[in-house]
Order: sequence, then C-alpha cells, then structure tokens
Amino acid sequence: MLNIVNRTKYRDLEQYFPELEKYYRKTLNVLKMEDNYVLSLIICGPVTIRKINREYRNIDAVTDVISFALLDSEDAVEYEDRVELGDIFINRNRVLSQAEEYAHSVKREFVFLFVHGLLHLLGYDHMNEEEEKIMFDLQKKIVRDLK
Repeated sequence: MLNIVNRTKYRDLEQYFPELEKYYRKTLNVLKMEDNYVLSLIICGPVTIRKINREYRNIDAVTDVISFALLDSEDAVEYEDRVELGDIFINRNRVLSQAEEYAHSVKREFVFLFVHGLLHLLGYDHMNEEEEKIMFDLQKKIVRDLK
C-alpha cells in the first residue's frame, strides 16, 4: 500500500499519483515480489529535504530524493499481512527543474525519482559500480515505457 502525503502548498504533482501506484506495482512485478508492503511518499520542498539531508546524511545540500528503509533496520514494522518498507521524500522543486534540465516530462521525472527511492527501500543501492549497474538497469527496465 502506497501512502502519499503532499507537504507543499502546490497540488501540481497530484495528477501523477495514479502513475506512482502503477509503477509501484510494476516494480514489484519486475522483481517478482508480492504486494504485501506499506510505504509512504512525502512530497516536500527544498528547505525540508536539505534539513533531512543535513541531519541524516551529514550533507548540507538540497537533493531530489531521499529514502529511509526500515527493512534493514531494527525499526522494521510488520503488520498481520504487511511489512512497512519505509519513507521516500521527493523534492517537488527538483522534480520540475530536473524534468526541464533533462528535457522530459514532469510525470517521467516524478515517477523515475519515486522508482529510484522505492528500489532503495527494497535494498538496492549504488555505492559501487556493481551495485550501480544492477540498480540502474532495474530502473531503466521499470520506466522504459514512461514518457
């Protein structure tokens, strides 16, 4: 189950929420995983994501997406039939600016960042070349039909 919270005053990304749900399910399908998870997506602004980045990653900079995975922590929560994956924070402003920078749609950028964050929640990372290749190949496979 995907819970989405918009902590900004803007509603422009809300039209893409059904796409996020679609690509959440597609990600699980590609990975051959059951849909027995709960996760939250929080849409925020640059001030919030910079604060989170500084406090939790010791990086004092604005970024596009940050994930907090619970599966690999002792804080993991299991319900009767669901497992809490964690939280994904996406910076609304970066969605818009990066869509323009990369010359593709806002929808594509938003879904791409969501899938990137979701893969982190599911245990994928890009800390070395081998991990990066695996994770980025999965991202490409999942969003290849996205425009």
